[in-house]
Formats: sequence, C-alpha cells, structure tokens
Amino acid sequence: MILYFKPKQLGSAALPPEELARDKIGCKKYGPCGVGEKALYLNSFFIDRCFYVPIASVRRVFKRVAMSRGGFTGKGMFASVPYLVVEYGGGQKQCIFKDESQVDLLLAHLERSHPEIPRFSAEGERRLAEKARREADRYLKELPPQAQAAREELERAEAKLAERPELGVRLARAARMKRGSDLSNPAYKWVALAIVIAGAAALLYGVWTALSGDSTGLYFLLFGLAAVFFFSGARVLPTAQNNRRAVSKEWDEARAAVEEFTGSQFPVPCQYAHPIVLRRMARIIREGRAQTAAEALERLKDDLRALNSSVQVEQEEYDEVVCIKPMFLLCEYQ
Repeated sequence: MILYFKPKQLGSAALPPEELARDKIGCKKYGPCGVGEKALYLNSFFIDRCFYVPIASVRRVFKRVAMSRGGFTGKGMFASVPYLVVEYGGGQKQCIFKDESQVDLLLAHLERSHPEIPRFSAEGERRLAEKARREADRYLKELPPQAQAAREELERAEAKLAERPELGVRLARAARMKRGSDLSNPAYKWVALAIVIAGAAALLYGVWTALSGDSTGLYFLLFGLAAVFFFSGARVLPTAQNNRRAVSKEWDEARAAVEEFTGSQFPVPCQYAHPIVLRRMARIIREGRAQTAAEALERLKDDLRALNSSVQVEQEEYDEVVCIKPMFLLCEYQ
C-alpha cells in the first residue's frame, strides 16, 4: 500500500481529492518538488511536496540562484543557493533546492510537457530579448551554403539532446565535480571529517553536562551542532559518493551514456555534447567566424580559453561558461 499525505492547496484553484491523490502518487520527483499531469508539488523548508498548485493556475516557473558574497569571487563554501520560483494565480512560492541540476531537470520536464508555461522571470525574458536583439546585429544576413548546412546540423543535434535533457545535466555536473575534486587537496576532506567527529563528541558531551545541571554544557552543545551541520552541508566530507574514485567513475559513466545516445555521427565529441556547446557553436557560425562544425568547435575553445576570472561578462554568459568550461578543462581542450 502506498502512503499518501494530502498536500495543502496554494491559491484559489483546487483538484478533486481522488484526482489529487492519483496525480501526486504518480508525479515525477525532482528533489523536494514534483511534476504531475495535473499539478506542481512544492516543498516547505522541512517537508517535501507538501503543497500543490494546479497546472492551470501556474503563470510562470523559473530558476533563481541566490549568491553569497563569496559566490561572486569564487570563494566560500556556500557560494550559491538554487531556488525554484512558481508564480500562480494569487501568489508566489519559492522552493529551495540543494542541487541546482534538479531545478534544471524539472524545468526541462516542464518544457516538454507544458511548453505554454514561461520558464523565465519577466526580467529574465526582457534581458534575453535584449540579448537576442544585440546578437542579431552580429549575425550575417545570409550564410554560405556550407555554413548553413553546418548550422542546421548543430540545430538538429541540439534538438536530439533535448529528448534526453538529463544527459547534459549529468555531464555538466560530473565535469564540475571532477574538476573540483582534481583541484582540491584530499587532506581537506579528512580534516573536515575530524572536525565533524569532534563536533559530534562535543554535542554528546554538551547534552550530558546540560542534563547534569552544568550550564557550560550549552556551549559545547552549540559548538557541536554548528560543526556537524556546517561541514555536512558543505559537502566536503569523504563519503561513498564524494571521493576521487567515485567522482571519476561518474564522469566516465556520464560520457559513456551520452556517447551511447548520440552515436558516432554527432558533430561534437561525447565529452562536449551539451546543448549550450551546440548553441554557442551555432552562434559562431551565424557570426561568420566558422564555416563548419569542426571550425566552430575550435573557435569556441579559443573563446573559453580567453575567459578567466579577470574578464567581466553578462550574467547569462557567465551561467553558460561556468556550465560547460569544466568539460573543456578536464579534457584539456582536446
């Protein structure tokens, strides 16, 4: 028997109880939220999928990333926090996620199942429209036949990847994790583990002394809680999934999955088979900087090499670069 907890209605629209139960049980889960045929299921701070909004009431769904001060410098353990924002008739709900890729997968699901729902904020749509107008001024009015054929090939390849958006998300996430693992000192993980163990010991000692009537136990209790929660949330502890062997295996499996899906006639190698890569290559061709897909890939590599921490770019450009550049760095642009 499947356990079912009735979610709380958001907004004025509601689903019949029987229909709501079937839809929630069968919904596709993405982190703490879910997408059903009839409704979106949203989380509170502590409980997953405890609210729902009927699809007919949804006005807009988009991702928002809150950046800490360290996020803009590339420093700090909590650089960014991803949110899913749902606007519906009568209000707005913001849902926090631990993994940004889960938000991307949920939005990709909505793009396929409900393309009529906008997936950018109103301000985001305005910025994208302005960017499209600026880019249009850089594009050639008419492409040579060879360049036009290459552009169409890249667009077909991007459409093929859109059939399995989770492959691109997995590839980008695996590349980012492996890049971070390769650059980090393994000793840091064990230091973090030692601090967590010391924090757990302080937590137990604090509870014991507090129960004994010693007020100083409260300080040990607070220190233990802070150490355990801080380092557990920072994802620096050595676990079965967070170690160099596991990260390397995930990167290899992500590339193999992409290669199996795309086949041997894909215009880019499997380690670069991401929609953003194909989109940027198509832009390069439309700008007249390349005539073939192979030339466009080389121009893209040059562009990524030139982008470093001293170069300022727009937010949309930054989001694209931080998503795909780890793939090229791992493969040394080969």
